[in-house]
Amino acid sequence: MSKERIDLTNQFLIAMPGMVDEAFAGSVIYLCEHNEKGALGLVINKPISLTLGNLFEKVELELSDEAMAARPVFFGGPVQTERGFVLHEPLDEQGNHYNATLAVPGGLEMTTSRDVLEALSSGAGPKRVLVTLGYSGWAAGQLEEEIGRNGWITVDAAPDIIFETPIEERYEKALALLGIDPRMLSQEAGHA
Repeated sequence: MSKERIDLTNQFLIAMPGMVDEAFAGSVIYLCEHNEKGALGLVINKPISLTLGNLFEKVELELSDEAMAARPVFFGGPVQTERGFVLHEPLDEQGNHYNATLAVPGGLEMTTSRDVLEALSSGAGPKRVLVTLGYSGWAAGQLEEEIGRNGWITVDAAPDIIFETPIEERYEKALALLGIDPRMLSQEAGHA
C-alpha cells in the first residue's frame, strides 16, 4: 500500500511552536523543490549579521544601490552555509535566466550562480530578491515524517511576505494565510 505523495513545492513551511531544532524554531521556509528524492527550501525570516553590501565585497563586486546594500543576508538553513542562494521573482517569459537557476513551478526562482550577483551589481537583475547563505534540505520522506509529527504546517506561499513584509512579521503573516493567530497554537499536539 503506497502513501499518496504530497508535493509542497512553492509552499511555506511554518515551524510549529514545539519545534525542538534550534535552527528551525520560529522559521518560515519557502520550499523551492519537493519530490520523491526529498525537499529543499530557504528560511525567509532569519537575518544574519551580514548585509548584501558585505556579501558583494566578499565576492569582489560593487553594489551601488545603497538601499539594497543595507539589506540583510539570511540564514537559509544549515546545509552549505558558505554558499549563496538568491530567491527572486521570475524574470521574464523568454527564459532569460542565469547559469544555475531553479524555476519553482508556479512560483519564484532560485539562482545559485554568480551571474545573478553580477546583474544586481550592475543595476540589472531581479528587483525583488532575498539572499541566503545555506539552505534547508530533507532526505526522501523526511519532511513528510516531520509534518506527520506536527513539526510543521504548510500553506501556499505568498511572495509579498518574502519581499515586502517586515522580517519580524513574516512568521505571523504566514500563519495568517491559514487564518491562524500564533497565540492560538499550543506546543502540545491535540491540545488547544
